[in-house]
Amino acid sequence: MMDTAVKGQVALVTGGTKGIGKAIADKLSSRGVQVVVTARTAPEGNPNGHHFIAADLTQAGSAEIIAKEILDRFGRIDIIVNNAGANLSPGGGFETLSDDDWYHDWQLNFLSVTRINKSLLPFMIRQKSGVIINISTGASKQPIWEMTMSYSSAKAALNAYSKALANELGSKGIRVNVVSPGVVKTPLMLDFIETIAKSSNSTVEEAFQSVMDKVGVPVGRMAEPEEIANLVAFLVSSEAAYITGTNYSVDGGALPTI
Repeated sequence: MMDTAVKGQVALVTGGTKGIGKAIADKLSSRGVQVVVTARTAPEGNPNGHHFIAADLTQAGSAEIIAKEILDRFGRIDIIVNNAGANLSPGGGFETLSDDDWYHDWQLNFLSVTRINKSLLPFMIRQKSGVIINISTGASKQPIWEMTMSYSSAKAALNAYSKALANELGSKGIRVNVVSPGVVKTPLMLDFIETIAKSSNSTVEEAFQSVMDKVGVPVGRMAEPEEIANLVAFLVSSEAAYITGTNYSVDGGALPTI
């Protein structure tokens, strides 16, 4: 059943052209939301028809450019899904990570979110409504030192920031929640596994199993991007009107505590 409260609303999904972001953008669009997506390059043919804005979110000025185009074109913003992010630094622990690795991970996975929110929140505050979903990761609570050290630290900061932001904005009619996927079958994850296979001189199947063994996924498989999108669609809906300041794990049971 379509949530009529979100029909006609305007949503921004960063990193919305593939993987989890694409699944979220498509799901929101199916609910009648006008969706804006960002990425560094446009999807070929733009098959889903979302409004596209080219942007490199590691560049400080990109957030203001995105905000201006959204407000000039649509005149409002109701939903922000900060999905853009990646674990691109080399594995191997602290000795392998350069200052540039740390800087890039924090720019993409943390500072890009604070900039987008800062650029668009004044409008949400004026309209006294809005929903922000920050996409984090299970690795923010359960880091794997040989794979995700700098990435996990940036996402852990995102979790703390999101809680603080939810506390600040709750009385202003704006909700902020976090969704933390585990291992998800995305092009980026498949590339990550292939990189592990090459660096360890193993097969892709062996590399995949090593990742699953380290993470420990009781259901024994990766998530589909649509399974993350389903939760996001609920959290932005009117049915979740009393939910804010919460971090939801979608990880097949990988997190060892409740």
